Amino acid sequence: MCGKFTQMASWREVHEFSNLFAARVDDEVRTFTPMRAVPVVHLDRNGERIITPMIWGFTDRRGDGRRTPKHMHARGETVHQLRTFTDAFHAQRGITFAKTFNEGREVPLAYEDGERAGKLWTQQWTIRHKEGRPAIIGVIYDQFDVGRGPECEFVQVTVPANQLISAITDRMPLLLEGHDDIALWLGEWRAPIEEVMALIRTREFSSDWEMDVEDPSKKPPRLKRR
Repeated sequence: MCGKFTQMASWREVHEFSNLFAARVDDEVRTFTPMRAVPVVHLDRNGERIITPMIWGFTDRRGDGRRTPKHMHARGETVHQLRTFTDAFHAQRGITFAKTFNEGREVPLAYEDGERAGKLWTQQWTIRHKEGRPAIIGVIYDQFDVGRGPECEFVQVTVPANQLISAITDRMPLLLEGHDDIALWLGEWRAPIEEVMALIRTREFSSDWEMDVEDPSKKPPRLKRR
């Protein structure tokens, strides 16, 4: 499941969709992880595309004045049905862009004598387009007040992993392709919800995509018995 992605910092400051693809190769790159503010493209009340910083993760809706993360992702198969997500899916969909995104491979840990410890360690893998083309990730968003006034929060919609990513995990972000997908997902086109649901599918990668271990120097620790 995607737990980190990178993005060109300049994309936070643009207000027209076409400029989202204009970041230079040498632009600053920022890393986004859950519970950080991420620039999300969505429609305003007039149906115009705008960019709003949104916190990655739906807060536990206890309303006790604390930001307690509860949901980082929403399964695409049920996002239209579950009470937590259905209103946002039908009315508040957005997109964000990733230069790279990470998936984690769970590796069993062992004691120093080689015996399995029954615990897992997550090895981070990075997925990217070889030519630097951004991945367009479909999200849904909502507002919640944890004591500082209403703030926007989003979750990534996920789908079953494609052939490349299934080598390390079973889920991946919903990736959209092209202007038509984006217009339909954002709600610029009036269309039956079934057509929006049809966008929620696994995209296979061409040979232009690659996946590598983020930091090959990091190895699973050997545990000591207490």
